[in-house]
Amino acid sequence: MANNGEAVDIEVAGRTIRVSSPDRIYFPERGETKLDLVNYYLSVGDGIVRALRDRPCMLHRFPKGVAEKKVHQKRVPSGAPDWLETVEIYFPRYGRTADELCVTELGSVIWAVQMSTVEFHPWNSRRFDPEVPDEWRIDLDPMPDCPFSRIQRVAHVVHEILDELGMEGFPKTSGGRGLHIYVRIAPEWGFPQVRRAALAFAREVERRAPSEVTTTWWRKDRDPAAVFVDFNQNTRDHTMASAYSVRGNPRATVSAPVAWTEIDDVAPDDFTIATMPARYAELGDLHATIDDVAYRLDTLLEWADRDDLPEDGEDGD
Repeated sequence: MANNGEAVDIEVAGRTIRVSSPDRIYFPERGETKLDLVNYYLSVGDGIVRALRDRPCMLHRFPKGVAEKKVHQKRVPSGAPDWLETVEIYFPRYGRTADELCVTELGSVIWAVQMSTVEFHPWNSRRFDPEVPDEWRIDLDPMPDCPFSRIQRVAHVVHEILDELGMEGFPKTSGGRGLHIYVRIAPEWGFPQVRRAALAFAREVERRAPSEVTTTWWRKDRDPAAVFVDFNQNTRDHTMASAYSVRGNPRATVSAPVAWTEIDDVAPDDFTIATMPARYAELGDLHATIDDVAYRLDTLLEWADRDDLPEDGEDGD
């Protein structure tokens, strides 16, 4: 059996968190360990806490490293420290509830990493009113034959439309082959309305770049080289990796905030737990002002009415 090292105590803002098996290899490409993952999250502490703060959060755990089985965990386990903040979420499909982690401090993040969490997937609402989102998510999802250059071009279309709407969007890499843009919104609409607004926006992007973008719901019907603007990421209980979240792959890529001026030069594989600490130390949190202004969805909902878009449902037809 491999020796994974003696447990170490990590001091985080007055909390002491014991990290077991610190030398266990989590990411095989460069051999980063569980302790390397802890140190990465410490290095981007303000950013990861801002991205997760008060949001119900699904944890993607890899107890034996990313080469082994992943566990999707919604429930905070019994025996968790009493200082962890949680919120009870009801899941109608299963008729059950779960007390989900809500990060309020960096210690919550490090505790989750000790529990073998690699990826953090927060809701786009907060624990104070989980049924009312305060974040609109624009997901530029590449189909299998879509080059990243197409994602970059479509991101500029998104930026153009947001500017016309008077909204500021905050882009980040997905940690894979896509890009995400987040927009803070006034918490005045439920998930169906936010999804409908997101669909109206996606249709406008498609109108402006019809040869590169699709909003076709069924995957089999999409152009395999297109960018799918995935409006459904705004549905209740649909989550994406947060800004600064590591992804569960051998390279330990990171969902990295980027400036709009960097879009044309971005190479997503370059953002990893090996490179992000120096970038963060130099640039700070590029999403630091994301909470400064919350925008309204009235215009997008007017577009949805104009286009006679569905009020609810899982498909965009």
